[in-house]
Amino acid sequence: MSEITKKTVPVLTDEIVDDYSAEDFVFVQQNERLTDKVYEATSYLRDVWINFSKNKGAVVGMIIISVIILFAVVGPMVSGFRYDDINLAHQSLPPRIPGLEKIGLFNGFENGVNVYEKKGLMDVYYWFGTDTNGRDLFTRVWEGTRISLSIALIAVTVDIIIGMSYGLISGYFGGKVDMIMQRAVEILNGIPTLILVTLLGMVLPRGMTSIIVALMITGWIGMSRISRAEVLKLKESEYILASRTLGAKNFAIIFKDILPNIFGQLITMAMFSVPSAIFTEAYLSFVGLGIPAPAASLGTLISDGYKSMTVHPFMIISGIIVLALLMLSFNLFADGLRDAFDPNQKH
Repeated sequence: MSEITKKTVPVLTDEIVDDYSAEDFVFVQQNERLTDKVYEATSYLRDVWINFSKNKGAVVGMIIISVIILFAVVGPMVSGFRYDDINLAHQSLPPRIPGLEKIGLFNGFENGVNVYEKKGLMDVYYWFGTDTNGRDLFTRVWEGTRISLSIALIAVTVDIIIGMSYGLISGYFGGKVDMIMQRAVEILNGIPTLILVTLLGMVLPRGMTSIIVALMITGWIGMSRISRAEVLKLKESEYILASRTLGAKNFAIIFKDILPNIFGQLITMAMFSVPSAIFTEAYLSFVGLGIPAPAASLGTLISDGYKSMTVHPFMIISGIIVLALLMLSFNLFADGLRDAFDPNQKH
């Protein structure tokens, strides 16, 4: 038989305790509270606002958007001129602003000559100057901003109503329904916007009508793809399965269970579509397919100013600055919304 070796277990004695002192059992932070910090309960929207306010670029973008909207609303009403008033005696006047002219800014000088004094118009002020037809550019810029913002609002509405619904239905039902709907999207997406608007201009009156119809045909495709991708991620979740088990209808699940959980991402994408819609309108107006004269949009103002840029550069500067600020601020605002609704998306 093999001999079993017995191991001896050390016995704890009071001698071990003698190796420690009372100082070894003193709390490190004995003068501070050791309980957990109690946080105030906040709503989801409040959390979104707190995250959004931490993004300084997004806050600046929101302020710029608010200021531009304010000027677009009140600007044409306080200028004292209509956007289509033609006065050939006041044509091609440079910017002149009361108060600033005394310090040498916007004083009506062009090429070293006071154009207002030369024409005997010392009691007249045009803050942004006038165009070649003597129309007030200040009024026309903010009137054009109204049109551009209106088209942007229509683009967001089309995105949310058509694009969101299309993507939700396509992603949720899947199978043949999804295949047929996505093939239709690919066909529509293959039509260039410029060609589409040109063809619509032959059938419809040129202006906002053709631009709105073009947005309704192809402008919602990006939103539909985003919403479809979000639905594909969520439709197999446990709470969706629970709703089906309890007998909820398909459309109730789509619009009551899935939509509230992805609405933040969809609103963010809708904000990203705003600068795209504004640029599309400006581009179409610049090439002569947008808003017809005498109506003004930022694209038509830039197009008209481009023709006189070498002689009177002030005619194009104001429209370009407002358009650039609009596109930049909406991109900053949308980027802040994306991080606020989903902080995990930060880069």
